[in-house]
Amino acid sequence: MSASTIRYSRRGLLKTAAATLPTWFLESSLAPALAAEKSPNARPRIALVGCGGMGQHDARLASKFGDVVAVCDVDAAHLAAAAEAFKGAEKFTDFRKVCDSSGVDVVINATPDHWHTLINLRAVRSGKDVYAEKPLTFSIDEGKRLVAAVKETDRILQDGSQQRSDPTFRLACELVRNGRLGRVERVRTWLPSGLHGGPFATAPVPPELDWDFWQGQTRPVDYVPERCHVKFRYWYDYSGGTMTDWGAHHNDIALWGLGKDHTGPVSAEGRPLVEPIPGGFTAPSQYEVKFVYADGVEHFCRSTSANTWGGGVQGRPGPGEKYHGVQFEGPEGWLYVTRGDKLEASDPDLISAPLPSGAERLYASDDHMANFFESVASRKPPICPVQIGHRSVSCCHVGVIALRLGRKVHWDPDAEQFADDAEANKYVAREQRQEYSYEML
Repeated sequence: MSASTIRYSRRGLLKTAAATLPTWFLESSLAPALAAEKSPNARPRIALVGCGGMGQHDARLASKFGDVVAVCDVDAAHLAAAAEAFKGAEKFTDFRKVCDSSGVDVVINATPDHWHTLINLRAVRSGKDVYAEKPLTFSIDEGKRLVAAVKETDRILQDGSQQRSDPTFRLACELVRNGRLGRVERVRTWLPSGLHGGPFATAPVPPELDWDFWQGQTRPVDYVPERCHVKFRYWYDYSGGTMTDWGAHHNDIALWGLGKDHTGPVSAEGRPLVEPIPGGFTAPSQYEVKFVYADGVEHFCRSTSANTWGGGVQGRPGPGEKYHGVQFEGPEGWLYVTRGDKLEASDPDLISAPLPSGAERLYASDDHMANFFESVASRKPPICPVQIGHRSVSCCHVGVIALRLGRKVHWDPDAEQFADDAEANKYVAREQRQEYSYEML
C-alpha cells in the first residue's frame, strides 16, 4: 500500500465525520498523515497474546503496519483460529516465551483484564513495545508498577482507549478545555449496564482450555462457563464490571476534557441500583457513582438503562438519561458526545463557532493503531501512553471501590491511596496466587 493510499484513507475517515464536525475543525486539526507501510524487511514483527475476538481484530488492524509472526493463548480453540487467520504465525501457550522471543518487536495484549499487567510488564522488560487493551490494569497498584516499568525500560505503550483517536471526541474536549461552556461545573458519563444473572452451575473444563492458567492470579474456583471469555468482565475476580470496561472509555474522555488526565478525583461515593444475584455475576449491573475533583467539579457516572452495546439491558433512555456517552455542563450550556460521530450541544453555536487563534489544541490522532506504530518508529509518546491509561482507569477503580464498600471514600491522587481508610486501601492492590504472582516474571 502506498503512502498516498493511506493518506486517502485518512481523508475518507474525516469525510465521514463531516456531517457532524464543523468545517473550521476539519480544516484546522487534521492529524499528520499516517505512516506508509515499510518494506517487508523493515516491518515490525508482531505477537498477539489473547486470541479472542478483540485480539484478532486488533491484530488485523496492526497487520497494516507490521507482520503477525506469533499468536499465544491458553485456549487451544482461540489459538487455532488465530493461527488460521494469520498464516505462518508461530503458536505459543505461555506469554513469557513470546515476550522473550528475539523474533518479536511488538506485543498486542488482548487478554482478560486480570492478565493485562503481568503480560505488559514482561513485554516491556523484554524490550518489546506494547499495544495494551483497556482497561489498562485490574488494580491501582498494578498501574503504578507498570508506569514505573515503562519509564525504566523506555518502551512505547499505547493504551487501547481508541476514543482518543476519534476527531469527534477530540473536538468536544477542545471546546471544553477552551472555555466554550464557561467554567465546567459538572460532567456526566453514562455507561452500558452489565449482565445480571445467576446462580450458575459448574461444568467440566473444556478440553481445549487451560483453566488454571486462565484464572491466573485469582482465587481458584471450579469452572463455570459464564466466568470465562466475554462474560469475565462481570465478575470482580477478573474485572470491574462496566465501570472499568466502558468507564475506561468514557471516564477517560471526561478527564481529557477537564484537563485532569494526569490526576483524578478526591472523593467518590456510589451505590448499586440492582443487587447481584447470589451465585451469579458479582459486579453490579446497574449503579451510580459521584466523583468530586479538587476544584469542586462534580462527575456523575451511572449505568444507563438504554444500551447500544450487546449483553446489557436494552431499551430507550430513562428520565434524565442518554445512551452511553459523556456530557460536559457549564454556565454557558452543555455538550454531549458519544460514538458514531455524535456531538450535540444546548446551542449549535457552541460547536459551529471557530475557536480563536492561539486556542489550546489537543494531540491529534485519527487512527489509534496507526498512531501506536508511528510512535514505535519515532519513539515519541502515543496519544494514550501508560501514564494516561493508568490515571483514567484509576478513576474507574476508585468508583468500583466506592461501590464495593457502599460508602464515600476520599482519594489522594498524588499519594495514590485513600486517606485514613485501611478498608478502602485493601483494594488498591490484590492478593495473588504465588505461582501466578509477580514472581513468575
